[in-house]
Amino acid sequence: MIRVGVAGASGRMGATVCGAVEEADGMELAGRADPALGVELAEILGDVDVVVEFTTPATSLANSIACLEAGVHVVVGATGFDLGKLRDAAESSGTGANCFVAPNFAIGAVLLMELAQKAAKHMPECEIIELHHDKKLDAPSGTAKRTEELIVAAGGHVHQPVHSIRLPGLVAHQEVLFGGTGQTLSIRHDSIDRSSFMPGVVLAVSKVGQLEDRFTVGLEKLLDD
Repeated sequence: MIRVGVAGASGRMGATVCGAVEEADGMELAGRADPALGVELAEILGDVDVVVEFTTPATSLANSIACLEAGVHVVVGATGFDLGKLRDAAESSGTGANCFVAPNFAIGAVLLMELAQKAAKHMPECEIIELHHDKKLDAPSGTAKRTEELIVAAGGHVHQPVHSIRLPGLVAHQEVLFGGTGQTLSIRHDSIDRSSFMPGVVLAVSKVGQLEDRFTVGLEKLLDD
């Protein structure tokens, strides 16, 4: 049984994660941390094997490092902070804890990134448009940044700027538009409900303790495995 804690448990994503963990086989929701609940992260670290970190860019890095220092594996869904610092902390912690980061836990979004990377080899000129709810703090989104990294690695050219739209009514959406001689190609993914992220979160929680690397980015690494 994997004992799971959730940081940011009273937020929209955190509350959804709590419900998914409670319904998952082989997992126990062993701690909910959130200032709104009057529970600090440090209070639950002794009771859990894995923490799912879904707070804000201002707190996610410190929270994730605290987990690693306590020997607790951490699955990070928040974006908008310096991943290099988190990588350094994970690789130097010496506690045996692993850190897994996914800019997007929706399996469809991961497939979009992989398809975009493949398309970029043949139609390198493209633009990225990402759309999120009006409470999202970072722009461009972590998903858009990761998509851009993969496209560039494949030899593509992402026109700047990446277009970020923030409106009420949206959840998480992204389109990559490729242009070539006499043709265009559009690849789009839409998360219309936060439940779309939960299969990926549950997968990451089940796998993070088995990863060979102390620091891993991208749900595609787990899907391929």
